[in-house]
Amino acid sequence: MANGTKERILEAALEMFSQNGYAGTNIRELSASLGLVKSGIYKHYESKEAIWNALLDQMIAYYGEHFGSPEHLPPVPDSLEELIQLTMHMVNTTVHDEKIIMTRKVLTLEQYRDARARELATKHFLTGLTEIFTHIFAGMMDKGLLRRDDPAMLAFAYTAPISALIHLCDREPEKTEEALVRVEMFSRHFAKTYSA
Repeated sequence: MANGTKERILEAALEMFSQNGYAGTNIRELSASLGLVKSGIYKHYESKEAIWNALLDQMIAYYGEHFGSPEHLPPVPDSLEELIQLTMHMVNTTVHDEKIIMTRKVLTLEQYRDARARELATKHFLTGLTEIFTHIFAGMMDKGLLRRDDPAMLAFAYTAPISALIHLCDREPEKTEEALVRVEMFSRHFAKTYSA
């Protein structure tokens, strides 16, 4: 039961932090949302900062497992169509998985307050995506699927507009389906432009 309570605390903290930010979330409200008293929270986590750090650790693991990361690289596609399918799978995951959506919101809110959140925001919104697709594009060039070019520059050029459309989905969820169509159109255009 202890592990279940710890997990429930982190789930509730993620929801509250994504809505109110770190400063706007207090332990009393967090414990009340779980039907606990404050001491019930402190039995599992010594402080709000301890909850925050445990939550960031959990976010890193969850994101890597469900979306991918430089530490959890997806296989290199065997065709341009597989590249498009991989891209759409990753984008669909990130715009429909509630835990990833809340994680992105927390990182967006807290990147200006917390150094660790800033590092994770940079990794998840920019450098990590670029590293994943640098690996993918280098492998596709080696397979003769993409023309030879700087894979890191291609990865940056590929991921920046996709990342912008993902953030649009967070700001304006009603535009998610339109954004997904644009991502697929862009991915197909990119594959056609850079095919070997």
